[in-house]
Amino acid sequence: MIRSELVEKIAEENPHLYQRDVERIVSTIFDEIIEAMAGGNRVELRGFGAFSVKKRDARIGRNPRTGESVQVDEKHVPFFKTGKLLRDRLNGG
Repeated sequence: MIRSELVEKIAEENPHLYQRDVERIVSTIFDEIIEAMAGGNRVELRGFGAFSVKKRDARIGRNPRTGESVQVDEKHVPFFKTGKLLRDRLNGG
């Protein structure tokens, strides 16, 4: 499912809302999640999962094309851990 399909689905299920308002709501939710993670905070959606940021230390990597060693800088990567309800639904529970 892509963002526009999510907006369309929510608008269909809530005919009292204008589609432009649903788009604004979805954008606001995503923006707030991004903002929280950019600030180093964890975002937990009960039953769905938790978004967090993990730090990867700097290291020496290898260019797969040439085999040459390259310096890979420290970076922060998004991490998602599924919630119990989501895991159970995915596994037929």
